[in-house]
Amino acid sequence: MTNPSVFEGTYVSDAIDLAALPHDFLWGTATSAYQIEGAVAEDGRSPSIWDTFSHTPGKTDNGDHGDVACDHYHRWRQDIDLMRQLGTNAYRLSVAWPRVVPGGDGPVNPKGLDFYDQLIDGLLEAGITPSVTLYHWDLPQVLQDRGGWPERATAEHFAAYAAAVAARLGDRVTHWATLNEPLCSAWIGHLEGLMAPGLTDLTAAVRASYHLLLGHGLAAQAVRAEAPGAQVGIVNNLSTVHPATDRPEDAAAARRMDGHTNRWWLDPVHGRGFPADMREVYGVELPERPGDLETIAQPLDWLGLNYYFPATVADDPAGPVPHARTVRRLGAPRTGMDWEIDASGIETLLLRLTHEYGARRLYVTENGSAFPDVVRPDGTVDDPERRDYLVAHLAACASAARKGAPLAGYFAWSLLDNFEWAYGYDKRFGLVHVDYRTQVRTIKGSGHRYADIIRAHRGRGRQAA
Repeated sequence: MTNPSVFEGTYVSDAIDLAALPHDFLWGTATSAYQIEGAVAEDGRSPSIWDTFSHTPGKTDNGDHGDVACDHYHRWRQDIDLMRQLGTNAYRLSVAWPRVVPGGDGPVNPKGLDFYDQLIDGLLEAGITPSVTLYHWDLPQVLQDRGGWPERATAEHFAAYAAAVAARLGDRVTHWATLNEPLCSAWIGHLEGLMAPGLTDLTAAVRASYHLLLGHGLAAQAVRAEAPGAQVGIVNNLSTVHPATDRPEDAAAARRMDGHTNRWWLDPVHGRGFPADMREVYGVELPERPGDLETIAQPLDWLGLNYYFPATVADDPAGPVPHARTVRRLGAPRTGMDWEIDASGIETLLLRLTHEYGARRLYVTENGSAFPDVVRPDGTVDDPERRDYLVAHLAACASAARKGAPLAGYFAWSLLDNFEWAYGYDKRFGLVHVDYRTQVRTIKGSGHRYADIIRAHRGRGRQAA
């Protein structure tokens, strides 16, 4: 590995209170199947809603799609070697539903499971703990054609798929997440139309949100039935929410945005039901059946937080639900995605999940930043902004742990530059640079800094022992 010192700057991991993090802390990276695998038509995989969406003109920047992506399906051994070079001891991946159950329901595709079987074995041989996410947005298109997540049957099919995966991998995989960011699937995919399946229908969005969480509960039951001892959680993307002014109207807008972004997804899985104030805002009847709320509120072994940015909002009564308009804070630093940077937000949310929701174990399951990368003449990649973002957010995580948050691991988004959904390939989040033409991988300065921090934490553990 390249000497980290070539990536300039003082060694700043001492800004992170590493002593606050447990000795068995999981230092990981994260990816998702459609963003990196490619091989979309190999070994029996069927199209997903993201294959359809990304091949629809005008839906993604530059018409980009995931047909090849990072070719991880064929290069996974190389990518595990990159994890070893970074020194990580955990890897969060997602399983592609259309690769495992191409028909959405019904027969399981053995070749699809074979791929993940080999990947899990390769990770374990490298001393890397696999953390498996069952749904990262790639619904089989055949199920979308039958109504998708607004239909109850999709939640039931999801549980059957989850059972098949757990039956095959559960003898080696302990960490399981049912859903990744159901907010994006429901609100961005069904209400805003900016992600697959690209709908703009409030009723469909609310029904999808309900069935996603029902699917979570059913899948949690299915995984535990097939893999006793499984540690099951759910991953939500959350934001701190601030009113733009001290006007009561803006305070009320911030409350609605918090309901839309945070409480709608947290309250039901913690046995509190769907927030009454937001049910009134949406004005859509939920497709409830007796026993559903108990199913949704399956006990959580852990809770995953994906954090990227805060939200500052103003009242917007004429706008779409939740009638709150995001306001740009002047002078606030921003990433290449034009997302505001506020590392304190991750601490605030970790402590909120601890104190308000009683989380027993927390993982930061995604956190990262996109910036334009500079490839130097010698082939190294300098990314000081991403490096500093990483250090600042890790410092905030450690501060939360020092204050009592039961934080057990951190997964940087992302291991690799990849297909960034509707943004295509222009936005790079990776700790590892990918040349999409040649598929050459290069660890960036931020990746080397992450490796430094991991080594420093392990060094503390050895000293303590």
